[in-house]
Amino acid sequence: MKEDKKKLLAKIAYMYYEQELTQAQIAKELAIYRTTVSRMLSQAKAEGIVEIKINHFDASLFELEEQLKQTFGLTAVELVPTDNDASEEAKEEALAEAAGAWIRRQLTDELVVGLSWGASVGRAVNAIDPKQLSNVSVVPVVGGPSHINSRYHVNTLVYELARKLNGHSLFVNATVIQETKELAEGIVHSKYFHELRDYWKRLDLVIVGVGGPLSYQKSQWRDLLSAEDFEELKLREAVGDCCCRFYDSDGKLLNGSLNQRTIGISLETLADVPQSVGIARGVTKARSIVPLLKKGSLKTLITDQETAQEILRLNQRK
Repeated sequence: MKEDKKKLLAKIAYMYYEQELTQAQIAKELAIYRTTVSRMLSQAKAEGIVEIKINHFDASLFELEEQLKQTFGLTAVELVPTDNDASEEAKEEALAEAAGAWIRRQLTDELVVGLSWGASVGRAVNAIDPKQLSNVSVVPVVGGPSHINSRYHVNTLVYELARKLNGHSLFVNATVIQETKELAEGIVHSKYFHELRDYWKRLDLVIVGVGGPLSYQKSQWRDLLSAEDFEELKLREAVGDCCCRFYDSDGKLLNGSLNQRTIGISLETLADVPQSVGIARGVTKARSIVPLLKKGSLKTLITDQETAQEILRLNQRK
């Protein structure tokens, strides 16, 4: 390239990036077409005359996000960098802050938002800053926990998010697991449940957590399971749950007695929601997250770097 051409490219780049002139202003000053300015700015980058450096972020995180999106056909991935020296509590808080900010950006007027519950979803809801919207409805997509595990009760989360969005909330008045299949069916098809079932058909965005393996000790609702339920889940090799629906390592729903006594949306319904967002982290939980991604139950995953790496490792190994 001739020296005068390089000089012109450098001058245009200087005017655009340093003097912050618009492409139209540069074109007028240099008596060239605006399309020529745009083309020459691209050429300046290609020739190495302009080098763009992005500070305060690890580009490898973007690459990891893209790898997850491509591998599982996800719409979006939001990753939090992992600080190996941070405590588990600090890692959870970092995830909650990122999830809250990401979710807030998606929230617009006229939405029907569904919530499951648990620590990750609860922390994320608490981290969402208020946003004045119109005609937003927030509803539960699962029944509630037992009275001894009510810290992150779905009704509490629904009320809190609706309050922050100036929206309408609807509550569920039944625990997620009922004693019999008949009792569960009676509740779901009762007159009082009709409005909630109608909202489930119109969900625009659902925010869910992911329950880890049966040995995972942080569950807010598994005290509702009987000894027979646990035995059945072990025999059928359950690896996790979402919306209180258990599945195996292939993502196959375990449709036994427990599933028939469960009050909540199905994984098929979750997969059909335009934006189904899963919030979960932890190397232990990676094995529970992979089947949901492979099955298409989630369209967006919000997690951290170490979990993402483990998800990809497990998927490659299988």
